[in-house]
Amino acid sequence: MKKQVIFGSVPSKSNAYKIIYQKGSPTLAKTPALTKYENDFFIQCNFYRNANIEGYFEMTIDVFYPNQRSDLDNALKIILDCLQRVKAIKNDNKCTRILINKYLDKASPRVEFILQPV
Repeated sequence: MKKQVIFGSVPSKSNAYKIIYQKGSPTLAKTPALTKYENDFFIQCNFYRNANIEGYFEMTIDVFYPNQRSDLDNALKIILDCLQRVKAIKNDNKCTRILINKYLDKASPRVEFILQPV
């Protein structure tokens, strides 16, 4: 399979939602940063869009952050959610193996990944 590159800094899952009130009840809403990243991911993800991997899969991910503060585990869920949104995968619970690496690149934050059905 091909390596897909998505440019932009992955927002942290812990900072990607805010509490809003609808009809007096609290609920979670996406932040503008998360919505923008999801839209950018959709536009850039051309190799795997509509791949519809229904079975088990594994992935290798390289995350290039603009600074050292970000956590890999927070980025992982965002990336998996985006992969479901672009229909690259049917469900992230079919992931059997993830190899994820963290790098620093202040000038060009991005995510590079390969999906492989198993």
